[in-house]
Amino acid sequence: MRALLLIFIAVPVLEMWLLIRVGGVIGAWPTIGLVLLTAVVGLALLRQQGFATLVRGVGKLDQGELPAQEMFEGLILAVCGALLLTPGFFTDVVGFAGLLPAPRRWLVGRLLSRAHVVDGAYRRHAAFSRRENVHRETSERSTLEGEYRRED
Repeated sequence: MRALLLIFIAVPVLEMWLLIRVGGVIGAWPTIGLVLLTAVVGLALLRQQGFATLVRGVGKLDQGELPAQEMFEGLILAVCGALLLTPGFFTDVVGFAGLLPAPRRWLVGRLLSRAHVVDGAYRRHAAFSRRENVHRETSERSTLEGEYRRED
């Protein structure tokens, strides 16, 4: 908890220091332009990487696999997108690092090594199948129990 508090205090102070230093060297308007440029370029890269991750995840779902890698990559991409929208150079560097496939996959690998998958089997319901429209056997169906009362 203390580490999180330290991050929330240290990062804005570091961002202000960097913005003041860069602004002192290149001027205020170029600094603002540079911050806006990094946000626009970062969001374009985020869009590209996000769609690529989505396509890989859908491909794994079509094969009946659990897209755990892609789910974690999507989470990292969302955090990096938020960092890119935050004005500042330090958050932009961290955000761009998360957009690069190699560091992102390394981080996802570390996260997945600590994750525990409860049920790795994924079965798509026959009604949603694109390849075959065959109903499941009755032994594979789930039975729902409950009460029903009609009120007219």
